[in-house]
Amino acid sequence: MLEKAGFVTFVPVKKMDRALKFYTEGLGGKLKSRGEGGMKDSFASVKIGRHEFWLITPSAWEKRELTYNAFVVDDISAAVAELKGRGVKFSRAERSSPKTKIEGPISRDSWGAEAFFKDSEGNLLMVWQGP
Repeated sequence: MLEKAGFVTFVPVKKMDRALKFYTEGLGGKLKSRGEGGMKDSFASVKIGRHEFWLITPSAWEKRELTYNAFVVDDISAAVAELKGRGVKFSRAERSSPKTKIEGPISRDSWGAEAFFKDSEGNLLMVWQGP
């Protein structure tokens, strides 16, 4: 399943507007998506060349342990099931908002679905599916 997944790195930023200006105007990247409403300054997705990365403001994620790398998949339920079958242990899903739906280790929101796990060295990783 992950052999077909994309891989994204999170880049922590202090000021989203300033960072977006640098990564789009300065480096020529393309803004793919940005948080809406109260999440406007929490995250944005930028693509430069063939690679996508996510700008995030860590203070917006204070209640959660933060991962800086994610596998992007088309079917998170299938990816989680396959990884569990290989012995990967997932963290308990957490609510990001009152509308978050929890399905085992997967939390689903309007902006996508996520499931967290640690590698053999204790690094936090995420499987993510877009909306």
